[in-house]
Amino acid sequence: MNLYPLKFKPILKERLWGGTKLKDVLNKPLESEITGESWELSGVYGDISEVSNGDLAGTSLQHLMNEQGEALLGKSVVERFGNEFPILIKFIDAKQDLSIQLHPNDELAKERHNSFGKTEMWYIMDADPGAKLIVGFNKDVEKQEYIKSIEEGTLTDLMNYEEVGEGDTFFINTGKIHAIGEGVLLAEIQQTSDITYRVFDFNRKDKDGNLRELHTCLAVDAIDYEKKDDFKIDYPKLPDAVNPMVDCPYFKTNFMELAQPLKQDITDRDSFTIYMCVGGEATINNDWGSASIKKGETVLVAASSSYIDIDTQGTKLLEVTI
Repeated sequence: MNLYPLKFKPILKERLWGGTKLKDVLNKPLESEITGESWELSGVYGDISEVSNGDLAGTSLQHLMNEQGEALLGKSVVERFGNEFPILIKFIDAKQDLSIQLHPNDELAKERHNSFGKTEMWYIMDADPGAKLIVGFNKDVEKQEYIKSIEEGTLTDLMNYEEVGEGDTFFINTGKIHAIGEGVLLAEIQQTSDITYRVFDFNRKDKDGNLRELHTCLAVDAIDYEKKDDFKIDYPKLPDAVNPMVDCPYFKTNFMELAQPLKQDITDRDSFTIYMCVGGEATINNDWGSASIKKGETVLVAASSSYIDIDTQGTKLLEVTI
């Protein structure tokens, strides 16, 4: 099987807080005015990605992993994760504030949900003037103080707010309370998990007039109550280079702003490579073929590739490996 660079059909998700930037800015084929997420590459059960380009068009990611596990993913990745795709790639448009939420760590997620935890990172692609994120507490908080704030509706007084702009990057550990704010368009890289504990939703109602479910009890023992300034990533931005951003046990992400072609020998990588295009356009080439990529698109390159050749006259890419 020729594992040329693979593109996938976006899996679009309606969200109460979503808007139309995924179409207006990233050219996604929206059918709803409240589309909040485009799942670009997913192994989540019920939302398995499907190839959209070349001879393998229509083939599911799961089928490719079953048939070409080590060739596609890398031997070390298969040894660690089996035939489960270990990360989930999204673009997110927040027309309104998201709920204040957090994600459990691996141990709690396994015990409670038979799932991975959800460590994630965000790269801000676009932000309205004054747009903010909530990331963590603004001071060390005692558990009982947190519970009281939930009961009294004053949780937002304990939150840390971060104003954001294009290129800002945030790493969100499990247990860290957070929310994406109104007016933010971002790229998200996370562990394969859809486990979220929602603790405050601004008393928002769904289309049927119902308040959304909160997970107050589940969240109490999953929260990191310490104030930690460990979330904003200061990364190099050298032109025409591979700039390290995040290197954690679940994924490694680099930033590349290229004005000219770049070729990489990846014979020793032993991992698939994902490119999320966050600006401009390029053509991604490997041993078996090529795929074009432009802002808002994602390409998967097989681990068995010996090289990756990026042909461009101007692009910004997030490069993701395990």
